[in-house]
Amino acid sequence: MKFTARIFALALSFTAFTATAQDSKPIEWVVGYAAGGGSDAVARATAEAMAKNLGQTIIINNKPGAATNIAADYVARSKDYGHMLFTADFATLAANPFLFSKLSYNAEKDLAPVGMLARFPLVLVVGANIPVKNFKEFLAWAKAQPNGINYASAGAGSPHHLATEMLREKTGLKMTHVPYRGAAPAMQDILGGVVPFMLVDSASGNQFVLAGKVKAIGVASAQRIASLPDVPTLAEQGLTGFEAYAWQGLSVSAGTPPETVTKLNKALIDALNSTTLKARFQALGVEGLPGTPAQMASYVKSERERWGRLIRDNGIKVD
Repeated sequence: MKFTARIFALALSFTAFTATAQDSKPIEWVVGYAAGGGSDAVARATAEAMAKNLGQTIIINNKPGAATNIAADYVARSKDYGHMLFTADFATLAANPFLFSKLSYNAEKDLAPVGMLARFPLVLVVGANIPVKNFKEFLAWAKAQPNGINYASAGAGSPHHLATEMLREKTGLKMTHVPYRGAAPAMQDILGGVVPFMLVDSASGNQFVLAGKVKAIGVASAQRIASLPDVPTLAEQGLTGFEAYAWQGLSVSAGTPPETVTKLNKALIDALNSTTLKARFQALGVEGLPGTPAQMASYVKSERERWGRLIRDNGIKVD
């Protein structure tokens, strides 16, 4: 009996040790965009706060390219449950299923929601050399260009891309898409005068607007944003019915145990509700969206329906 009890005690001790060892393993947070952009900034700020809540190190791994499909496939195939997170965004969850004829993963089946991360208002910005100050002047200038105008985006299928297609649909402007591997390199070419304008997420564009390096013509949100209070909405300037955001949720591979998802969701909500992260998000012009996995699933469903219609109606494909 005593021998059996000792074995049982040793087994419990080993189990506890194994759990502790597993919990101390670093977590890999995969971002499907280049370092330096809004997605990267949000992930790093949130990871720092979540790491404190979880008592684990979180390492950001940028895997840009193919409209987040490279990163999404990498996460979907992972069996390292509980030690890999993914910034699953507008492109991954709402647009790519319609934009690509064939994907190596199924966003609905292979990825599981943890909770929404943030929503980024999109801001219409033009290079400092473009002679416009408001949306009316922007329209007049764009219509006067004999060959139409180019616009930059963070990549094919990104919210920057599809929101600008919606702008084209509503205004009738002749526009040509110039995709980049993330918002950061796209903004560099706006600064350099290579491309005249883009709809950029607030996290990637605000610093350049505030520094006077680009001009903000209008925001695509329902209300003005706190970080750019003097920039009117596009709706205020006559573009009714136009509202678009970049948004992101936190996902894991679908095999992750429910109790692990619950633990990650709690750490995420605590992080998003923290004073430090709220202040960081406000500086970026980003709205935190704390909530449950079910709330994220509902939001994604409505966005997939909305943008799927735009993609189908305009015959947009990226492959």
